[in-house]
Amino acid sequence: MPLYWYDSFNRKGKRISGTIDASSMQSAREILKGQGLMPIKIKEAGIESKKFSFWGLFERQLDTKTKIIFTKQLSVLLKSGVPLLQAFELLIEQFDKGFKRILINIKDGLKAGDSLANQLNKYPKIFSNVYVQLVKAGEASGNLYLILQRLVEYLEKSEETKKKIRKAMAYPIFMISFSIIVVIALLAVLVPRITDMFLKMGQELPAPTLFLKNISDFVLNYYLILLISFLVLVLIFTYWKSTSSGRYKLDKLFLKFPMTSYFSRTKAVVQFSKTLGMLLEADVNLAEALDIVCNIVENKVLVVKLQAAREKIIKEGKIAKYLQETGLFPNIAIYMIKTGEQSGQLAQMLLTVGQDYDGELSELTESLISKIGPVMTIFTGLIIAFIVISIFLPIMEMGNIQGF
Repeated sequence: MPLYWYDSFNRKGKRISGTIDASSMQSAREILKGQGLMPIKIKEAGIESKKFSFWGLFERQLDTKTKIIFTKQLSVLLKSGVPLLQAFELLIEQFDKGFKRILINIKDGLKAGDSLANQLNKYPKIFSNVYVQLVKAGEASGNLYLILQRLVEYLEKSEETKKKIRKAMAYPIFMISFSIIVVIALLAVLVPRITDMFLKMGQELPAPTLFLKNISDFVLNYYLILLISFLVLVLIFTYWKSTSSGRYKLDKLFLKFPMTSYFSRTKAVVQFSKTLGMLLEADVNLAEALDIVCNIVENKVLVVKLQAAREKIIKEGKIAKYLQETGLFPNIAIYMIKTGEQSGQLAQMLLTVGQDYDGELSELTESLISKIGPVMTIFTGLIIAFIVISIFLPIMEMGNIQGF
């Protein structure tokens, strides 16, 4: 049944808005009246959402956990022998708000004879290209529930990695925030009062104290300009990064530094191997699978190399040989992929390569993040120590003068 938006008043005169499932607009009106509501306006949700671009808003609000639950429940229902259309009718009741509306529209599309992959493809911000292509392969092979199980594992692993990073980043973020607050408080409150007191007493300020006072005066006098300039720079950088040329130049810059280069290359290996492995395991055509994989690798400089390798792979079918020419894959990874080609276990070997390097990348990420906290503590301590010493220098000089 279609979903309708309604705007109404209840018996107490309170205005109430929401959504309702109904077979027609008249049916929706009767249901609302039966609930004691007086409808003012009723519109089909799909029409309104397209007009005001509400779909993008709802898609962005969907979290990975909800997508995992949906995928897992759909897999269980299909494995139990429940028909796809009926499975969606059952799942609709398990979700609310925007995602419920999306599931209703997908169900209506299925009812009209469309495939699940085509319906999912209408929501690219929720269901990625890899997700859609795997579902398409699952529908073609008749093993959709198996593909969905693989997708659940893929999504859960990705979410687990994100949680580890967020947990590891909690302390460094706290230290950075604390450092900024302490330094701003010292520069904005303590330093001006102390230095003004010494100047009124006719005490000449030492070079470090004078330097600190100048910084404090500059921040206090131009804080609004500094804040606006910072926000403008962030907006300019964000826009520049979103352009194709800006993104390419930034990715190229990342490859020039040893640490960022290692992360970019290893992440590309993980994305390429895991995704291609899943697609080949689902019997997706090699050329089509390589197209999809090249589109999901984040570093655009490396994408160019992979696309060049893709053309040669499609012509000759030798994956390991031309992946080695990119200079992106480590020798061990190339050896494993070559072994998979020769043994007919390419998909499984690609998944193994992806999992191995994903684990290595996660461990290194956690190790680096764990070092940020102590480094920030030392850095903050040095700044605060400089401020404290600069404040106490005039006091020490005054004591020396009086003692003399």
